[in-house]
Amino acid sequence: VQLVESGGGLVQPGGSLRLSCAASGFTFSSYPMSWYRQAPGKERELVASISNTGGSTNYADSTKGRFTISRDNAKNTVYLQMNSLKPDDTAVYYCKVIFYRKDYWGQGTQVTVSS
Repeated sequence: VQLVESGGGLVQPGGSLRLSCAASGFTFSSYPMSWYRQAPGKERELVASISNTGGSTNYADSTKGRFTISRDNAKNTVYLQMNSLKPDDTAVYYCKVIFYRKDYWGQGTQVTVSS
């Protein structure tokens, strides 16, 4: 199982970014996927999750209405569209899959929201 995140960077408050997570090593279309984030000095927290078909999504209260999780099963990729970004969104963002009861994480991508 391999997960590779990309798309992070420095953005001003109110700006947007789209993160991508390319997956390999498992049947991507059969597994729900999640995005998490971890800010300095804080615990890793769930940002959003999506079912294997993409028909069901869930969001943390702090990201509802601003973030959108989606997936393209033909490309084995899950996305996180982030709009109206705030300084509090600054963190390393990770994608995760649970495969045979084990958590697999990507290496993370840094998102910094600052003027």
